[in-house]
Amino acid sequence: MRELQQRRIYVTVAGNIGVGKSTLVGILAEEFAWQPYYELVQDHPYLDDYYKEMPRWGFHAQVYFLSQRYEQHQEISDNPLSVCQDRSMHEDYEIFVKGLLEQGILSPRDFQTYRRLFQALSRSVVQPDLLIYLRASVETLQGHINGRDRPYEREIPDEYLATLNRRYELWMERWETSPVITLDCNRLDFAHREEDRQEVIRRLREYLGQ
Repeated sequence: MRELQQRRIYVTVAGNIGVGKSTLVGILAEEFAWQPYYELVQDHPYLDDYYKEMPRWGFHAQVYFLSQRYEQHQEISDNPLSVCQDRSMHEDYEIFVKGLLEQGILSPRDFQTYRRLFQALSRSVVQPDLLIYLRASVETLQGHINGRDRPYEREIPDEYLATLNRRYELWMERWETSPVITLDCNRLDFAHREEDRQEVIRRLREYLGQ
């Protein structure tokens, strides 16, 4: 832990849609003077179509996410500062792309094409030193989603969020690239409660040996 404190640290935040990843990245960037990297969903040209007709636009949406994410990973690799990232390319692959394959939304042919591209790109980027996993129930997620009122998220079904939650739990069981800190977002509302925000910061400081 002291080794991490003395050198540049790369932290990635993982979790389901609406769980609070961007909010936490902002909090940690401000508290620790880390460079934040956010998910650029506003500029995604396929999202509206994707949520309306997933089988038709699933491959397009995920390849676009991968291209965006790879560019961001390259910036992180070149950045000498400590950084905090909202979702990595590993999360896209393990949660969303594999999930779309299991649901029959992504064809085996499209999955194999994506997988080859992902594996080629992932070999050339740095890996995170720490993963912060935000865990929340579907009820909590839907509450957050309704509160931020993004048009393309209004029709996300509960079952889709539940499926993603199951995939996250399985992925966390297999994740060995870095240590993991898990935060229970059913209990912690770091976006609105100062005491919860301070609890999260305290846990990070303990991890970093500060």
